[in-house]
Amino acid sequence: MTGARSDFLHVLTERGYLHQATDMEGLDEAALAGRLTAYVGYDCTGPSLHVGHLLSIMMLRLFQRTGHKPIVLMGGGTTKVGDPSGKDETRQLLTEAQIGANMDSIKAKFANFVTFGNRPGDAVMANNAEWLDELGYIQLLRDVGRHFSVNRMLTFDSVRMRLEREQPLTFLEFNYMILQAYDFLELYRRLGCRLQMGGSDQWGNIVNGIELTRRIEDAQLFGVTCPLITTASGAKMGKTAQGAVWLNEDALSPYDYWQFWRNTEDGDVGRFLKLFTELPMDEIARLEALQGAELNEAKKVLANEATTLCHGRAAAEQAARTAAETFEAGTASAGLPVVEVARADLAAGIPAFQLFARAGLAASNSAARKLIQGGGARINDRAVAGEMEAIGLDALGGEGSIKLSAGRKRHILVRPAE
Repeated sequence: MTGARSDFLHVLTERGYLHQATDMEGLDEAALAGRLTAYVGYDCTGPSLHVGHLLSIMMLRLFQRTGHKPIVLMGGGTTKVGDPSGKDETRQLLTEAQIGANMDSIKAKFANFVTFGNRPGDAVMANNAEWLDELGYIQLLRDVGRHFSVNRMLTFDSVRMRLEREQPLTFLEFNYMILQAYDFLELYRRLGCRLQMGGSDQWGNIVNGIELTRRIEDAQLFGVTCPLITTASGAKMGKTAQGAVWLNEDALSPYDYWQFWRNTEDGDVGRFLKLFTELPMDEIARLEALQGAELNEAKKVLANEATTLCHGRAAAEQAARTAAETFEAGTASAGLPVVEVARADLAAGIPAFQLFARAGLAASNSAARKLIQGGGARINDRAVAGEMEAIGLDALGGEGSIKLSAGRKRHILVRPAE
């Protein structure tokens, strides 16, 4: 279709969220006809979601802002199975207690992005364990399994790629696409949900849910996916040398989150402003057109807006102030992330490479050694003398902390803990 008439699909297309859709014209008509309900599912494999999940979260936010009702589906049931999509190896099975703790940790972050409540357009949170845990095996095989062709299931990327690479695919994982399809059926029955959204790796699972519900309920459902985001240099979005860029502040400080966006590659600034902020398109065009050193101002705007959405305006402003004090004034700002190290350890002296690894500025002791050997490590703004240099209490500054720096952009304060 050439141009969407509904606000939802118009903005979705204009800002670059749309990758695939099962029936664009039908979805456009449905979105024009009245309030739609859509869901995105999130398995609880860890205590925090990360930037890789952010595009689908922004789609839920956009969906609500254009007058529709979003469902955040927690995978309390599907996490027990494990989604094989995009994975070469079987996921580690978690206990119910671990899944429950992860779910509780993940839930609160969504309130920053969508509005929950009891009004018609307010978001709701569901847990697929509510219906999956109650399914009997024979019932599932007879009522749901008979609608799936193994021949076709073998053609989906999540299965085909694992088999082509001769990596094990357990029977448990093979059933994941059936369970996700059943989620769509249940959400249609319970909440009138007619749209599932997700990343492009979920396309096969989404199509399965649409077909299952059509066969059982004779209902017209829709699916939309967003693209897999890679940076201008070809790297996977949200992956850094230090690991994933987490959304929860107890997993990654708001300052480090702000810095992640501030360090965006030049070629990604305009695209990321469209996807991860709500700035008007004309303002984005102005910022995207900046050249040279002026483009850094656009990156700061991106960092401020993205951090505000995830952590709130106050946290974004504090991160910006901390960055200005650290980089422009050359001081050790109190707003930098803090790592506590036992006072007794500092009193004895800690080899520099170990301290950098413990502080999280290097992924391992060997990575810390390479950082120091390459001249990229600094203590209190001076170059580290050597990887075995003992760092102790005498390095504490006037603020009672030691400033560690890895390169020009990553800094942490180390403070003694009793």
